[in-house]
Amino acid sequence: MGKNRYDVKRGHFENIEGDQLKELMVDIFEDVEEEGEKLITEYGAIDHLEVWTEGRTGLWVDLEMDDDSDQEIAKETIDRWNDFLREATGFTAKKRKKRAKNKAKDS
Repeated sequence: MGKNRYDVKRGHFENIEGDQLKELMVDIFEDVEEEGEKLITEYGAIDHLEVWTEGRTGLWVDLEMDDDSDQEIAKETIDRWNDFLREATGFTAKKRKKRAKNKAKDS
């Protein structure tokens, strides 16, 4: 998937500032390492995931998935990934898709 920026819902950043983003990642993906400002993990079909914030409005992720994962592992990983993004950004998958579509249209 590569590097992507996700908007954080207005007023939602307080839920992920400080150590809260790391705690969220530990809850969902278990083992998380810190490397400077970035949080790094791997889980299930995720070979490598780096997460960091941009000010109070953006969440950056750099994601590499294992395309050869077992289907059950891949499904469970995607479910956790969507849970993470919903909790971290405050937006559902449907809202994130709509916002991305609108941004692409505006550019």
